[in-house]
Amino acid sequence: MNVKQWLRDNRGFLVLLLCFGVFRTAIADWNPVPSGSMRPTILEGDVVLVNRLAYDLKMPLTDVSLARLGEPQRGDIVTFSSPTDGTRLIKRLVALPGDVVAMRAGVLSINGLAADYSDVTEVSEPLAPGVLVPALRATERVAGHSRVVQSLQGANSRHTFGPLTVPPDHYFMLGDNRDNSADSRYIGFVPRALLIARAEGVLVSADITGNWMPRLERFASRLH
Repeated sequence: MNVKQWLRDNRGFLVLLLCFGVFRTAIADWNPVPSGSMRPTILEGDVVLVNRLAYDLKMPLTDVSLARLGEPQRGDIVTFSSPTDGTRLIKRLVALPGDVVAMRAGVLSINGLAADYSDVTEVSEPLAPGVLVPALRATERVAGHSRVVQSLQGANSRHTFGPLTVPPDHYFMLGDNRDNSADSRYIGFVPRALLIARAEGVLVSADITGNWMPRLERFASRLH
C-alpha cells in the first residue's frame, strides 16, 4: 500500500488526531503531576485540568501568542516553562509586575505587607517512599488571597530573600510546599511569554507514592 492510499484510508483518524492536538495545545490540556512541590494543594498523582485560554490565544502546536485574553492574578496556579531549562512547572503566582516581594524567616510579604498565618497544624509528610518528615501547614493570607502552605521541619531552603521588584511582564512564583519547590527563589522571575495555562481543577488522582489506589475524593475537584 502506498502512502497516498494509506492517507486516504486513514484521513478520518488523522483529522481526529489533528483536532485533538489543536485542542490540547490551544484550548485545554490535562497534566499529570509527578512531584510534591504544590502539596497540600496538589498531590503527586493528580491529573490537573488546565485552561490554555486563560491568558493568551496561542497558535496551535506552538507557544506563539496571537492575542492576550486575560491577565494573570495573584493566587493563580499556573503551568509554565522554566526560564532556566524549559521544564514544565506548576506553581502559585504570588507577585505581579511592579510588586515588591520579600520573605523573612519564611514569612512572605507583598508590597511591604506581611502575610498572616493561621490554622497551623502539624502533619507528617512523605519525602520519599517510606520516608516521613514532620511538617507544619498553615493558611497564608496576603495581598487579598489565601491558600494552605506547608514547611518541612529541618529543611534547608531559602526562607529569606529580597525585597525584589517584579519586572514588567514577569511574575514571581512559589510552590505551596515551600521547602520542596524549585520556584522563583531559584529560577528567577518568569516572563509572561513562558506562561502556558491556568490550572482549574483535578480530573482524577491516584496515590502514586503509595499503593496506586485511586483517590476518589479528589476526582473532579476544583483548585484554589
